[in-house]
Amino acid sequence: MPRFLIHHRHAQHECGRAYAAFKDHDSALRHRSTIASCFSEGHAIWWSVEAADEDEALALLPFFVAERSTVTHVREVPIP
Repeated sequence: MPRFLIHHRHAQHECGRAYAAFKDHDSALRHRSTIASCFSEGHAIWWSVEAADEDEALALLPFFVAERSTVTHVREVPIP
C-alpha cells in the first residue's frame, strides 16, 4: 500500500480547534501519537499514513485539518 506524509499547518490561535476537530471524526489516526511542533511554536502536525491515494489519506483527517494540509507520496529509501 502506498505511504503518504501529511503535513498540516495552523495558526497559533487554532491549536485547540485542530486537535478538537478529531473528536467528532471517525479516523484511524485518533488516539495515536504523531509528531507536532505546536509546543515549540511551529504549529504543524505530521502523519505518516498508508492509503490508496492522496484523497484517501486526506479523508483520515477532519475537514478543518484536511483543508490546511498537504499530502506527499513517500517511501523508505536506504541512506548510504
